[in-house]
Amino acid sequence: MQVIETLAEGLKREIKVVIPAKDMEDKMNERLADVKDKIRINGFRPGKVPAAHLKKVYGKSIMAELVNEIVREQPTAILSSRGEKSATQPEIAMTEDKDEADKILSAQQDFEFTLSYEVLPPIELKSVKGIKVTREVIDISDDEVNEQVLKVAESARSYESKTGKAANGDRITMDYVGKVDGEAFEGGTDQGAELVIGSGRFIPGFEDQLIGVKAGEEKTITVTFPADYPAKNLAGKEATFDVTVKDVAAPGKVEINDELASKLGIESADRLKEIVRGQIESQYGSLTRQKLKRQILDQLDEMYKFDTPSSLVDAEYNGIWSQVNNDLAQSGKTFEDEDTTEEKAREEYKTLAERRVRLGLVLSEIGEKAGVEVTEDEMQRAIYDQLRQYPGQEKQILEFFRSQPGAAASIRAPIFEEKVIDHLLTEIDVTDKKVTKEELLAEEEGEAKAETKKAAPKKKAAAKTEAAEAGEGEEAAPKKKAAPKKKASEDSAE
Repeated sequence: MQVIETLAEGLKREIKVVIPAKDMEDKMNERLADVKDKIRINGFRPGKVPAAHLKKVYGKSIMAELVNEIVREQPTAILSSRGEKSATQPEIAMTEDKDEADKILSAQQDFEFTLSYEVLPPIELKSVKGIKVTREVIDISDDEVNEQVLKVAESARSYESKTGKAANGDRITMDYVGKVDGEAFEGGTDQGAELVIGSGRFIPGFEDQLIGVKAGEEKTITVTFPADYPAKNLAGKEATFDVTVKDVAAPGKVEINDELASKLGIESADRLKEIVRGQIESQYGSLTRQKLKRQILDQLDEMYKFDTPSSLVDAEYNGIWSQVNNDLAQSGKTFEDEDTTEEKAREEYKTLAERRVRLGLVLSEIGEKAGVEVTEDEMQRAIYDQLRQYPGQEKQILEFFRSQPGAAASIRAPIFEEKVIDHLLTEIDVTDKKVTKEELLAEEEGEAKAETKKAAPKKKAAAKTEAAEAGEGEEAAPKKKAAPKKKASEDSAE
């Protein structure tokens, strides 16, 4: 077998592989000899079929098997012998001419194919001792815990139907149909919808007009959608809602006690407070880590500058661009609405894709050198978390992970990445800084604004892990809704 390098340009490689027809024929004859005693052909005793006849009947099919085995196994062996790692699966090209293919299968012509791929760039790791980061931490006050417990209590508040008029704080159960210019619009109809007057769930003016209604009453409410409403077909337009009130219920008294805790499946009010405190700590801890991680990535980005495989960058960019366009389509917005142009956005996202791929390769190399591994238990827990998100579809999801190697890799990559960050935190200079809740959130809002228009693409596998940019993905604030329950057309606004 001849292995000839025909292209070595930057990270791009092209390899021509030639296997002489004689070698292919020898392999075919060996295969025929191995199976001759097992083949049954009418008119011949087992093991007595002439070699020429076996070759005539089965030669081409065995040669086809050999060809498939070679193109399946040799690329890995060739790259290994060259000491190279391919950024993606190498592309394999061979003749598409039927006559040439027939000659190859008949051992009358050498078998040739070409491998095209990009190599992963060599990365010489640098010392991380110079990386300095600040970890912002806050003390959670009892007042904040009590405030959150009160919200939990209010969400579990009981309501009792009443015969009088609806007042602020009452819960309305209703059917409604929303119309613009007399025509019902998508997402503006619901039945049995519940709304607490004063909760602010609806667009301005809607809830106020429910004050004073009674059970069984029908009422038409007129409102105007905000000019910046995410659904462009509704933004700034006047709409009417034909409302049928099914029930008016007054709120019960909110009390934080063991009875409330029991209603929530918790043993005591003290335990409820402990749980709420833990949730708050987790939320702030996640934000603190997100900001800490960004500092690490920014400094790694400054430390490492090298060419990135275009195949990885293109894949990352395509994921980002697809998400961006989906978000724009669902929200009804344009690039101009985001104070940019498509050309500028493409350039920005391409730069972001390059950064993510570069950081992913660096983190992968750091993790490999540090012996970072993802255990089976960690994988099982991550897959279980996925299953919990899709109740009733557990069987299909498990089958997906079993049948798609890339699916498991996409689960493994973010776990690996976080473990590499954990490793780096033991190596770099970390200084804790006490901050207030307002300072923590205010700084995050500022950073998020600076990163505006950054999409958050899905995780890539192995070396393609993109470090998640530690929060570079933007998450828009929820918009007021025209209906108490979110419709598909409104989901995109968030």
